[in-house]
Amino acid sequence: MGLLSLAIWTPIAFGIVLLALGRDEHAGMVRWVALIGAIAGLVVTLPLYTGFEVGSAAMQFTEKMLWIERFNIHYHLGVDGISLWLVLLTAFITVIVVIAGWEVITERVNQYMGAFLILSGLMIGVFAAQDGMLFYVFFEATLIPMYLIIGIWGGPNKIYAAFKFFLYTLLGSLLLLIALIYLYVQSKGSFALTDWYALPLGKTAQTLLFFAFFAAFAVKVPMWPVHTWLPDVHVEAPTGGSAVLAAIMLKLGAYGFLRFSLPILPDASHQWAGLMIGLSLVAVIYVGLVAMVQQDMKKLVAYSSVAHMGFVTLGFFVFSDLGVSGALVQMVSHGFVSAAMFLAIGVLYDRVHSREIASYGGVVNTMPRFAAFALLFTMANAGLPGTAGFVGEWMVIIAAVKANFWIGLLAASALIFGAAYSLWMFKRVYLGEPGNDDVRALTDINAREFLVMALLAIAVLAMGVYPKPFTDVMDPSVAELLRHVAQSKLPLN
Repeated sequence: MGLLSLAIWTPIAFGIVLLALGRDEHAGMVRWVALIGAIAGLVVTLPLYTGFEVGSAAMQFTEKMLWIERFNIHYHLGVDGISLWLVLLTAFITVIVVIAGWEVITERVNQYMGAFLILSGLMIGVFAAQDGMLFYVFFEATLIPMYLIIGIWGGPNKIYAAFKFFLYTLLGSLLLLIALIYLYVQSKGSFALTDWYALPLGKTAQTLLFFAFFAAFAVKVPMWPVHTWLPDVHVEAPTGGSAVLAAIMLKLGAYGFLRFSLPILPDASHQWAGLMIGLSLVAVIYVGLVAMVQQDMKKLVAYSSVAHMGFVTLGFFVFSDLGVSGALVQMVSHGFVSAAMFLAIGVLYDRVHSREIASYGGVVNTMPRFAAFALLFTMANAGLPGTAGFVGEWMVIIAAVKANFWIGLLAASALIFGAAYSLWMFKRVYLGEPGNDDVRALTDINAREFLVMALLAIAVLAMGVYPKPFTDVMDPSVAELLRHVAQSKLPLN
């Protein structure tokens, strides 16, 4: 079995074992098995980085075998500089989420932990798939564990939120399936992405396919105006669910644009770039303003996620090395920062059982160690230089300015809004005198919570101070992607 297969199936195998262990009679053992499974899932991804040939744009660690012979569907895996860090991020965040839910989840512990491990393997499958139908199977399969995580361990309106999440994403995915079948027919019976990259397509076909892909991937990102499911889902989802949703699942949609829309449909991508940039700027500016008026901490961070992902789609559609690399860096950094923000909110919620900003005030007096971590993550969310949140946004803004000064100016204005809503939330929750008796009774983070916060803090600072390992891996693959995007695929006749 190859390294990528190990990365996909190790967490899934542990997840299945957890489901078989019984519900709550073995909760202690279940937690340890889940942790061992998550760490094993992370360990098997590390050779992907250590053995990765930096400077090559080719797919590496490839595996290919015939899966469904009748339709020429292959179990075809591979990673390049675009997907490598997303695979590593998925495995890392899974470990964090298992540790974070250690004491918090007391009912159906095996199902909770099992769902996250299975989800981890499926998401790595999305990032590694080189066959269109294999991608679709993994892409859709991720809905099932996340639907259960929201619907079983969520808040009071969890069923509504789970249905909204499922219906929004499933509707877009049906158009994706139609698009994949069309490409299969046009390529004379191939689901291989490399065959589709070389396939000539007319202008009308490209436009229709572009919007079919848009329906699936824009909902997942989510781009404005199809973002309305995200705040509801974040508010109702358990803390671990919110962390994984923001850190990784939103990236599945952005990754789809890079693997499908841009290289398969270069002419349509250029034709509709103005629309994509416009929608991205609306997300960055308008949704940032919406975040500013939220009273619920989770809703505020959910809207901030939409705004930050706006930088990702903006970077893709300025068609420059710096823009696409910046967007990829932003995807990884947002994974660290958004997970940290949601897990920090979870720490407070576990103690006070409220997400309302008004329920707090002066937390720094009773939880000084925790408040220090929260300040770092808030600054990263605002894009402070030296943190992971700064690097990608700065690269995208520079690329946008080079493409068009006014686009760059509008994008840069979002940094002001980001600082405003992030710091205002921090001020109201953490600073001043203790707001009420609940805050006075708070105890600082324990060793388990400190470990979670410290691991994320190290990741946020390391990426902010020294992003070179990330960009070195990405650059050749980004250049290869842009070479595809620069070549028209319109038939010569």
